[in-house]
Amino acid sequence: MKEKQSELLNQIRSMLEEVNQLQLEYWKSFSYFDTWQFWIVVIALILPIIILFFSIDKRKMLLLGFFGLNYHVWFAYVNKIGINMGLWEYPYELLPFLPSFALDASLVPVSFMLLYQWTLNRQKNIYLYSILLSALFAFVLKPIMVNFHFFHMFKGVNYIYLFLSYIALFIVSKLITNLFLWLQKQEN
Repeated sequence: MKEKQSELLNQIRSMLEEVNQLQLEYWKSFSYFDTWQFWIVVIALILPIIILFFSIDKRKMLLLGFFGLNYHVWFAYVNKIGINMGLWEYPYELLPFLPSFALDASLVPVSFMLLYQWTLNRQKNIYLYSILLSALFAFVLKPIMVNFHFFHMFKGVNYIYLFLSYIALFIVSKLITNLFLWLQKQEN
């Protein structure tokens, strides 16, 4: 490894350690167990999982779980990229190093899983209803989150961009799920 490369890597690691320390200090000061915001984030994590546990169609659980995990992974990646690029932030966190964990791991993917289940069971167009759910998240939930300072946007990001990202993530997750369904069908 070249000296300049090693020097830059050391500088990056040192800065990341400083940022992590700042995140921990911020979390302890403003997003800790003694704040009402922390408990809202806890509810946003736990309540959708409880609802899913009692309402998931056991016959389609693997399909729905695969789709939900898919959405979760892509949503978490996009959120992490957006946070790292300074496009948005989540001032209140469940854990200091997982800034949007409740949304990434529970609220949004579970909502799309239940929507997928509902459209499968009622022979409805999932693409149409995913647009409606995306609109609900982008134009209702996010403004509420902004109003109560659970979410901040920067650098020209707006609700339209968020709406389009929810749709794009749904399409990617659905296409990957469809690909795996097709591969399974080919094997049978």
